[in-house]
Amino acid sequence: MKSTEPSSSAPLLSEFLCFAVYSANLAFGKAYKPILEELGLTYTQFITLIALSEEDDQTVGSLGEKLFLESNTLTPILKKLEAMGYVQRQRDPADERQVRVSLTREGRRLREKSCKTDLVAATGLKPAEFAKVQKAIVTLRANLIRSVNEAA
Repeated sequence: MKSTEPSSSAPLLSEFLCFAVYSANLAFGKAYKPILEELGLTYTQFITLIALSEEDDQTVGSLGEKLFLESNTLTPILKKLEAMGYVQRQRDPADERQVRVSLTREGRRLREKSCKTDLVAATGLKPAEFAKVQKAIVTLRANLIRSVNEAA
């Protein structure tokens, strides 16, 4: 017969930091859903437009590094955004192996429209708390990446 009581030495699901981050990500997805539906974008398309608005005309590789996406994941996103008229992809004249990505005028307009999307208030955090949590998560991500790279 299976025991339904947790082992006293085993941590509870609610005690796992990875689960807290994962479930917070799911909650962010739900909070962003109506905003993204209004824009007609997925979350990855949305963050791609944001990254391009910060630095336009960059290589697929450079964009992938910023978004923590492999090119085989990013390429279909870019193709879809290109079909929607928001980005333009073209071979780099200096290095034909590289593909450069730029926002179109429509892409810049959509990015401007999306600037009105701010979920800071939805988090219930004060601006200083928000900045502190965001910085802690970035540090956590960097530490995890470094740990994985050192183990490899």
